[in-house]
Amino acid sequence: MVDQPAHETTASRDARFTTEALSWLPEITRFARALAGNAPDGDDLAQETFLRAFRSWSSYMPGTDCRRWLTTICRNIYLTRVARDALVQPVGDDADLDTFATVQSRQHARDVGVDHLFERLELGSAISEAIMRLPEPYRVVVQLVDVDGMTYDDAALCLDLPIGTVRSRLFRARRLLQDALIDHARDAGLSTTP
Repeated sequence: MVDQPAHETTASRDARFTTEALSWLPEITRFARALAGNAPDGDDLAQETFLRAFRSWSSYMPGTDCRRWLTTICRNIYLTRVARDALVQPVGDDADLDTFATVQSRQHARDVGVDHLFERLELGSAISEAIMRLPEPYRVVVQLVDVDGMTYDDAALCLDLPIGTVRSRLFRARRLLQDALIDHARDAGLSTTP
């Protein structure tokens, strides 16, 4: 690891922040929007993240994973807001129920004639909408792993969760997304059965 320069000027500090931290602005904004559940609150969260990161830039260790550092700051700000607003909602994890629900969902897709959905429909906006409608614990995991490409291990570290919880939430989130996309296909008239 490289140590921070002992006599770093304000200009060089600002330049390092711009190069190392601000390059992650799009990813952190997407993460913040996923946490918040909407763009305006997510943008506010991202702005506060970068403001706090700038104020704490002297604590950042050059050569470490800046994205992970920023994601952790963002998550901590969000959790502080949630705790302050007393909006914490527990999420249960039951693998057997999730597996059963996934099997039912796939059967339902065949029954309503939308199992060909992914071959016939551009789903970008439908997927984005479905992700934003997920409950926060699932939305965040999908954003980190499926959208931003983080490994399960990195997502677990960023969210301060056991890796098993990340996997469980991702499994459930994917099932919920599948259900939402089946409904979207039916509403779009892509079902081959009445």
